[in-house]
Amino acid sequence: MNKLEKLEQRLNVSFRDKDVLKSALVHRSYLNEHKSFPLDHNERLEFLGDAVLELIVTEYLYSNYPDPEGELTNWRSSLVNFKMLSARAEALDLYPLMYMSRGEARDQSPKARMYILANAYEAVIGALFVDQGLEAAKQFILKDLIPHFGEILEKKLYLDSKSKFQERSQEQLNITPRYKILKEIGPDHSKHFTVGVYLDKELIAEGTGMSKQEAETDAATNALREKQWD
Repeated sequence: MNKLEKLEQRLNVSFRDKDVLKSALVHRSYLNEHKSFPLDHNERLEFLGDAVLELIVTEYLYSNYPDPEGELTNWRSSLVNFKMLSARAEALDLYPLMYMSRGEARDQSPKARMYILANAYEAVIGALFVDQGLEAAKQFILKDLIPHFGEILEKKLYLDSKSKFQERSQEQLNITPRYKILKEIGPDHSKHFTVGVYLDKELIAEGTGMSKQEAETDAATNALREKQWD
């Protein structure tokens, strides 16, 4: 059994186009060392999978919980953040299946590995959507990801810095924070972001990170400190 067949077994799906699933496992760095590799890297599938994931999680929360929009937003963020997605990717044992450059595989920090895995998880969802349709992607998300929502509620894991800042902003000012990318530097596979968090038109604080999500969390942490809400 090859590695794609092993993954199909874990996903409980037989792909019609095996190359779609294979592309979901290709990191951009691999193509730098293998110019003649016939498939694209996984970033387009990741882009698609991110949208599918957000839709399915949003629909699930809307259909099952009558809570306010702000609460649902916090819960959704905790379900689709890179830590949760990378943990699910580890559970699927995606890392040994990835196509990466030797340098990328050898030199990764733990956080870089988590981002690569989270992105691959979204790419696999994108591949499921392309090859099998929305319902198959939905069933995978409901089976693999949603069961962990109970733990999130029980342990209040949704109260990260972004959630706390949004909660305080809505309580104190009746305003929902808005995040905006202020600067983006570096190559596509190793970007560094600077993000600003705003209340209405006022810039409250800035944050930096290796992903937009990490930079937003850093900005929210700084904003809590700036407003003395921490």
